[in-house]
Amino acid sequence: MKEKITSKASDLFLKLGFKSVTMDDIASEMCISKKTIYKYFCNKEVLIEKSTEEVHQALHQVIDTIVAKNYNAIEENFEIRKMFKEMFQATDTSPLYQLKKHYPEIYQKVMLRETNKCNTCFRQNIEKGIEQKLYRKELNIDVYVKFYYALIFTIKENTISEKDSRNLELEALEYHTRAMTTPEGIIELEKQLLKAKTE
Repeated sequence: MKEKITSKASDLFLKLGFKSVTMDDIASEMCISKKTIYKYFCNKEVLIEKSTEEVHQALHQVIDTIVAKNYNAIEENFEIRKMFKEMFQATDTSPLYQLKKHYPEIYQKVMLRETNKCNTCFRQNIEKGIEQKLYRKELNIDVYVKFYYALIFTIKENTISEKDSRNLELEALEYHTRAMTTPEGIIELEKQLLKAKTE
């Protein structure tokens, strides 16, 4: 039951917002009493924290699955972006924006988890791109990882609309990729951009 409550709460939080969804809403959606929810979660903040952990794990499992498919480095980043777009297409307001505004302590915990995982993903992608001759070999990888992380999370934290956030993230991905690519990489980037804009 605890897992079912977490799953339903995660869906509602992402769709309607962390602030607006109440324990009554979750109980009503699940056709259970609010008392049942409180048996597992002493308050809404604990439930939000558990939900964000679940979403984090689900996202990174999907990222690991995409990475395992052995796309080239540029296509891999576009596939990951597409996955984020599909997972959050029913969401109106950026989840990270909501957390930062309404639940700053939980937001800080989320960011601690994300920092290490994202930086590892970005680093591995850049190393792969250099190996595939899609990215320039003389890149300072640490600097590019920091640049991209700062760019992406500044967008996510400060853009209210999830749709606007997704559009800006595509621009950021293009900006980041163009800064690193070889002539061969530019050809692949243009191909992926064309594909992304028709999806």
